Amino acid sequence: MPIRKVDYNSVHGKYVLLRDDFNVQIENGKITDTFRIDASQSTIKHLISNGARVVICAHLGRPKGKRDEAFSLRPIAEYMNIPFVDDCLRKDFLSNMKNGDVVLMENLRFYIGEEENDDSFARELANGFDIYVNDAFAVSHRAAASLVGVTKYLPSFAGDLLVGEIENISRVLEKPEHPLVAFVGGAKVSSKIGVLKKLVTIADRVVVGGALGTTFNFAMGQPVGNSLYEPTMADTALEIMNIAREHNCEILLPLDKGVGKVFDKNAKRENRDADEVKDDDVIIDDGDKTIARNSELLKDAKTVIWNGTFGMAEWGAVWGRASFALARDLAHYTKMGKIKSIVGGGETVAALDAIDVHGDMTYVSTGGGAFLEFIEGKELPGIKALEV
Repeated sequence: MPIRKVDYNSVHGKYVLLRDDFNVQIENGKITDTFRIDASQSTIKHLISNGARVVICAHLGRPKGKRDEAFSLRPIAEYMNIPFVDDCLRKDFLSNMKNGDVVLMENLRFYIGEEENDDSFARELANGFDIYVNDAFAVSHRAAASLVGVTKYLPSFAGDLLVGEIENISRVLEKPEHPLVAFVGGAKVSSKIGVLKKLVTIADRVVVGGALGTTFNFAMGQPVGNSLYEPTMADTALEIMNIAREHNCEILLPLDKGVGKVFDKNAKRENRDADEVKDDDVIIDDGDKTIARNSELLKDAKTVIWNGTFGMAEWGAVWGRASFALARDLAHYTKMGKIKSIVGGGETVAALDAIDVHGDMTYVSTGGGAFLEFIEGKELPGIKALEV
């Protein structure tokens, strides 16, 4: 998909409205994960070094169209050490900006018109700028005013991060080295039907884990105890397995599970074979046999796509065992040059960060939903608006 890329040689003296994705977790005023902010710096640096006057717009959380200081972007401006403008529709500061200046504006979603892609809001947002640059891949699957609406009023281009996401993910989808193994975890089959149906047509093996895998186990008639799963998705799981067979893709399900008696981070962990889960067991992670099986699969893989953790990795080592093991093994083979690894999804990236292997992957996407929809082949409105 050819898209218009920003020409840094033509931005000198121009007012640039830059859409970034700074939807990061902030606790007690402190940013706990700066990945998306740091990933956006290339475009910002190229713009300011070429004399642009850069005004960044972004969102945080879901304030539902109302000003709520709990969702303020001020901590992000402080982290970046740049001036902060307290309203995304303010324009009075523009006349004071000099070439190479950069500021961050307040949360776009303090206005209901942002998520509704309201035309008058988009027009007012675009007013005063010369060009628009979208560098927010992670929200480009949304038809928001700051992603789609403004492109009707400004010459619009893709920034470095957006271009890099498209190129890196497309390369794996279009010309992967085989064997290609996809690991898909997370909570719900219903949120990943499309991407699973796509992956089984291009991958040699698809490993389904986590609560997602529990639903597949249930569909195969295995006990799942008192666990999180989607009984209404059993037929869909079987349909996906049939599609896989038609495309000579092997689907691999959890062999065993890490279980407790309560859904709690302090629960005592036991490993139980998938066909021996008890009625009062709560499945919280994939088990040790599954971990060993996954490790063996990586030995022959050339390309790996991973989205979704296999257990409660946010609870630490006990219930993140399957996710952390996969992350370590994947990092090992990637560093050796044996595997090209593409990882996406917030919880999955957090698992990489938890054991400090983020930098060892071939490519880590900033997207969650956008990452999945791009793989699925859906049209992303924010990218569609930039197509040549």
